[in-house]
Amino acid sequence: MNRTFGVVLAAATLTLAAALASPAAAGPAPAATPAPAPSPTPVCPPALPLSALVTGATATSVTITYSAFMIPPCGYDLPITVHLFGSRDDAVGWQDPVADGTSGPERFGTVTVGGLTPDTDYWFRISDATGIRDPYVIGGPARTGGQPPCTATATIDSAWGSGFVATVTVRNTSGGQLDGWRVQWRWSGDERIQSVWNAVVQTTAADVTAGHAGYNGSLAPGGSTTFGLLAATSSVPAALALTCAGSS
Repeated sequence: MNRTFGVVLAAATLTLAAALASPAAAGPAPAATPAPAPSPTPVCPPALPLSALVTGATATSVTITYSAFMIPPCGYDLPITVHLFGSRDDAVGWQDPVADGTSGPERFGTVTVGGLTPDTDYWFRISDATGIRDPYVIGGPARTGGQPPCTATATIDSAWGSGFVATVTVRNTSGGQLDGWRVQWRWSGDERIQSVWNAVVQTTAADVTAGHAGYNGSLAPGGSTTFGLLAATSSVPAALALTCAGSS
């Protein structure tokens, strides 16, 4: 019996030693954290993000009509800025801009750049609100018109709650004899002409054209003449924006 007990004790000792020598059973492995999916690269359509062309000009301004089709990252942030250059080489190199103008918040609109020199060619480039320069559009030449042969300025002589009287001075600035003149403007409100003197007037809705009378159309270089008008309105304008041109 002692021998049997010794065999059992030895077997138990070996089993305990083996258990102590063996590593503990590993628990379940922690779940791997999935890697974030990469952001998809935007695919821009095969089209220019913006187009622009000259749609108007005066002696001292040009008007650019634009269409900003796309938003970032394929297009541009508004407003856009139109930059004018004195030559195509300057426009290509984005160097020495001579004037600029900024659009409104519309993606389809116009920008008029003023303060320009008459009878002059200009080229244009476009940048967006963040300063990004459009690499595609190099517009031009956009040519300003010739210096008009005359100028017209208006003075409000008197005004009251329902009307006003104004005098318009027409001056020959051409350097030569002016054989006739025509002054045009557009009313800003509900103005209506009641009477005119020293001119012949035609109106179409808010547009007004005043031409010379038979006796005051011929002006020597630097010479001037005047005409007057009486108008009815609910709000007297602060000023009249007039243009003058020669006529026969």
